Amino acid sequence: MVPLMSLWMPILLAAVLVFVASSVIHMVLGYHQSDFQGVPKEDQLMDALRDAGATPGDYIVPHGEGAASMKDPAFLEKWAKGPAAMITVLPSGPPSMGPQLAMWFVYILVVGVFAAYIAGHALGPGAEYLEVFRFAGATAFAGYSLALLHGSIWYHKKWSATLKSMFDGLIYALLTAGCFGWLWPA
Repeated sequence: MVPLMSLWMPILLAAVLVFVASSVIHMVLGYHQSDFQGVPKEDQLMDALRDAGATPGDYIVPHGEGAASMKDPAFLEKWAKGPAAMITVLPSGPPSMGPQLAMWFVYILVVGVFAAYIAGHALGPGAEYLEVFRFAGATAFAGYSLALLHGSIWYHKKWSATLKSMFDGLIYALLTAGCFGWLWPA
């Protein structure tokens, strides 16, 4: 067993490398640009949401009150007529990525801590590089990628967007695994 505190260096280095890699993926490579598309008559939809008083939060239309609404003819008619939508309304004002980038870095650190915890309990000091790589990488991949599947399964997020994000998660997991394998205590 390797104590969690003795793995602070690979946790931190992996977090920095994943943060840089995610920045390159999203700002330079651009393959996520097709994850979202614009809506027809964007200005009219924005005006309608503003007029409806939509504040920041998650919404679904049509909206029913519990499972009983799934049998309500009025609800079913709205659903059949469409369009049905799940909408996240963001705060108004100029975009500011600072808070999201800070939360993303904390998230990366949390994934690294879990990778360290699992690998540290499974392996001892001086473990082989590939063994460390396997445990840390599998744990990091689970942390970065597997929870994304439910977005496509339940919320109809485009499968292409989910699979691209899971590919990103694989890259992040490989970087994490490499840092842990390289910096594993002797």
